[in-house]
Amino acid sequence: MTPRRGGAGSPLFLRVFVLMVACVAITQLMNLGLLIAVQTPSTKVYSVGQIANAMRGIGDPDSDLLISHPAFIEPAPWNPRSERIELALAKALQVPVERVRIGFPTPFMQREKIYDRASVPRAVPPASDQAARAVVIIGDFSAAFRKDDGQWTLIDSNHSFEPWRLFVLWWLILSAAAVAPFAWALAHRIAKPIGAFAEAAERLGRDPRAAPIAIEGPTEIADAAAAFNRMQARLNRYVDDRATVVGAVAHDLRTPLMRLGLRLEAAPDALRQACEGDIRDMEAMISATLSYLRDTTKQGVRKPLDLRSLAETVTDDMSDRGAPVTLAPGGPVVVEGNSPALKAMLNNLVTNALKYAGSAEVSLVEADGQALIEVCDDGPGVPPEDLDRVFEPFFRGERSRNRDTGGIGLGLASARAVARAHGGDLVIRNRKEGGLSALVTLPV
Repeated sequence: MTPRRGGAGSPLFLRVFVLMVACVAITQLMNLGLLIAVQTPSTKVYSVGQIANAMRGIGDPDSDLLISHPAFIEPAPWNPRSERIELALAKALQVPVERVRIGFPTPFMQREKIYDRASVPRAVPPASDQAARAVVIIGDFSAAFRKDDGQWTLIDSNHSFEPWRLFVLWWLILSAAAVAPFAWALAHRIAKPIGAFAEAAERLGRDPRAAPIAIEGPTEIADAAAAFNRMQARLNRYVDDRATVVGAVAHDLRTPLMRLGLRLEAAPDALRQACEGDIRDMEAMISATLSYLRDTTKQGVRKPLDLRSLAETVTDDMSDRGAPVTLAPGGPVVVEGNSPALKAMLNNLVTNALKYAGSAEVSLVEADGQALIEVCDDGPGVPPEDLDRVFEPFFRGERSRNRDTGGIGLGLASARAVARAHGGDLVIRNRKEGGLSALVTLPV
């Protein structure tokens, strides 16, 4: 079946592609503007001859060179560039290379000086003094020269801050600000449909009869929404078909049971009375089955309701009939649900406690975004191996099969079905102090 695309737009792939191309285009335009608008960076170039003259005090030193005379010079890390320039500076000063040092602020390629491989040739000094003085140094540096008296002369390049650096920094910030809305739109465009599907899946778990997802947005999202809606419809039809078949079988069993009862009229009294008791049991099981199907498959209106008021209605009604039922005090707890179904669930749990233990204690609290309903009793509890089986239809903890003491065996199954239909759950556990606890969790 072709999915309906009433509100579908262009494909998500195309939208993402267009946004990415737009981001790249804006970035390149910003770079082009930077290339046109920014001033040309001026890199200062020094020659070894200038540095040697400044160290010897010959002529006026360059204003960008700072000259000092420290008592001690820390050895600079070695790198091939500094080694070559040291040889040129020593040649220009006509001193041994051990008396000069060159350092650079950038630690690129700086390491320990080693010559333990034949593939690493030694640096060769310039052939002449003129060639040595022509060697250039680009960028920041520091050069030191130890004189004959042992005093050091240190020369540092003094590059002041250039305006183009600040311009480039602001340009990069502006570029990021220009691309950020496109990046946000792309992330939002991709994340929004995923969030919608997560919300729809959560809603389906709480209410299988929830409204389908709106089919809108890009083509891929519309197709996925239509597939999700078809899946939800198939699940509901599957459940409805099974419930219809079971309900029809249970309902139709009443006719042969009625004919069987009429035929027993001519039977001996002892046989007739025994068979009539079995027929009543079967009729009770059929009625319970039909009631279970109605409680778990009917569509009820869900609206916000106060669980405490609902619990008070159940406990007060049973207390008025003389049943020992108590409800712990507390504040209101509001959930969204079907009032008759939740009331039937709570009634089943309290009735189960009264039937097996003779009393029931109900408590209701809200914690971590969930409503917790607990029904406790002081009865004999349930064997650990039966804690999960008690939710199976027609399973009874009381094995006598006596309806007066054990019931039909659908109360807990129906209660858990209602809890799960509301997005919660029901668990049974034995209490440490004795008795049984039935804990219902419902989302607030």
